[in-house]
Amino acid sequence: MAVVTGNSIISPSLLTNRVTQFGLRSEVSGAKVVPGRAIRSGGKVKGKVRVVVKAAVQIGGLEQLKKAKEELGFDAVSEGELREKGFLGMRKTKLVCTIGPACCSLEDLEKLALGGMNVARLNMCHNTRDWHLDVIKKIKKLNEEKGFCVSIMIDTEGSQIQLLDHGAPSSVKVEEGSIWLFTAQKLEGYPPFTVQASYDGFSEGIEVGDVLVIDGGMASFEVIEKAGNDLCCRCTDSGLFLPRAKFSFWRDGKLVAMNSELPTLSKKDWADIEFGVSEGVDFIALSFVNDADSVRQLKNYLYMRSSRSTRVLAKIESLESLQKLEEIIEACDGIMVARGDLGVEIPYEQIPTVQEEITRVCRELNKPVIVASQLLESMVEYPTPTRAEVADVSEAVRQYADALMLSGESAIGPYGHKALSVLQMASSRMELWSREENRQSILHKRPLGESLPDRIAEQICNCAVEMANNLGVDAIFVYTKHGQMATLLSRNRPYPPIFAFTSDKGTRMALNLQWGVIPVLVDDEMEANITMTMELIKRKGMLKPGDVVMVVSDLASTHINYSAFQSIQVKTVV
Repeated sequence: MAVVTGNSIISPSLLTNRVTQFGLRSEVSGAKVVPGRAIRSGGKVKGKVRVVVKAAVQIGGLEQLKKAKEELGFDAVSEGELREKGFLGMRKTKLVCTIGPACCSLEDLEKLALGGMNVARLNMCHNTRDWHLDVIKKIKKLNEEKGFCVSIMIDTEGSQIQLLDHGAPSSVKVEEGSIWLFTAQKLEGYPPFTVQASYDGFSEGIEVGDVLVIDGGMASFEVIEKAGNDLCCRCTDSGLFLPRAKFSFWRDGKLVAMNSELPTLSKKDWADIEFGVSEGVDFIALSFVNDADSVRQLKNYLYMRSSRSTRVLAKIESLESLQKLEEIIEACDGIMVARGDLGVEIPYEQIPTVQEEITRVCRELNKPVIVASQLLESMVEYPTPTRAEVADVSEAVRQYADALMLSGESAIGPYGHKALSVLQMASSRMELWSREENRQSILHKRPLGESLPDRIAEQICNCAVEMANNLGVDAIFVYTKHGQMATLLSRNRPYPPIFAFTSDKGTRMALNLQWGVIPVLVDDEMEANITMTMELIKRKGMLKPGDVVMVVSDLASTHINYSAFQSIQVKTVV
């Protein structure tokens, strides 16, 4: 016999003789169960899937647990947040902080970690390699000694033809009407009102009357004279000129295309990547990606070079990358929406819709997306954000972006910890409001899996999230080796948090960027032992009687008579 639910025929396997040595008791209410059968739909076998509609875990007094490892790999911040706010109060949007001179001490890094930093970003455009190495060592020290779980990202410089440097260590105020020389000549020192470009051909095709825009509008200049490759320009809009600023040229309201055959990855980038791999960084953000080939090239190199899986993120910051958006997203492991650089190349009024479109496509293709650049730009100088900036942050959260990123706010600003606190509070509040208003965004669930097991896993995760939301469970536990099931659950943006238990350290650090996922490191013996895991979590005070937990697994059973299975179980702690 089988259990008929709706249009599907469910005959759960592995449900008999489920009283285990740890006292697990499972039952299915109102249904007859025949073990050993498979789910059928449309006459085709869909694989073995175990569905437990109701179950109870008898916890306490289990002798075998005395021999178990008493500590799970919970990070200290998530554990504290769970104790304080409960399951549904946990923040789901991840936070990325750019590390710079203002926050590179061990004490400052610890404050950022305690404040909710999930990923530390190192911009290879700035500082020396020794400086970056020191920061990496400090973060790993904090992870090991303080129980944090902060992933490390390096951001490549790229073959940047659109960089200017005025030589000062900090920003320079430019006044309207002042005359500046822009040159690619290598000068000794930096004479006043002189700016050096990073690329010899920076002024090719530029005409008198064109407008030179700094960092998307921080300051503007009009070209009043051209001598060879040098440009003499008058400031038309005063503002701040940052070190290593990016620029663009505009003519009659349209962007002037810059022609360059330079590769996406420069020699310096390859050296930085080699450095990052040798130091075990978790993410590499690839700058100035214009097509999927450069992403594939880097991923192939990492596959051959690295023993662990380093994830590759593509930065969307040019018109060319937007034109090939989907192929880039499919090739990479995640996306960063670099709004500041993107705003240089497309009209600024298009940024909100472009951001939302990139976020939507990333969700459809199950790739994490970071919204970056100028989220709290005023906090580079001031201790409080503008109300418009808080609204901008909230909108990114409403769009279900996986992560938000601080740049200069944390790297050079004196109020980096306050800026992180603003992101934390604003994202938590918007998540709560979205849940209360039942504003679950409608996602066109584009089929992703090609093989039958992958398609089964995808459907299980889709159904599991719908069940979890409808049943009002407190948390979702997923047991996963490589993180795929955890990402598929995250893709559906469930109301309860997702605790991903894995024995793979690389998987744990990669899941740090996934919306709503709290990665937990377990040893190999505990990875598939649901009951033992739950007992240890209860002993840590994070589970209490009456909590309802949904358990999803893609691991193979260790029982000699059981084959690999995926399952959904709902357990009540008693």
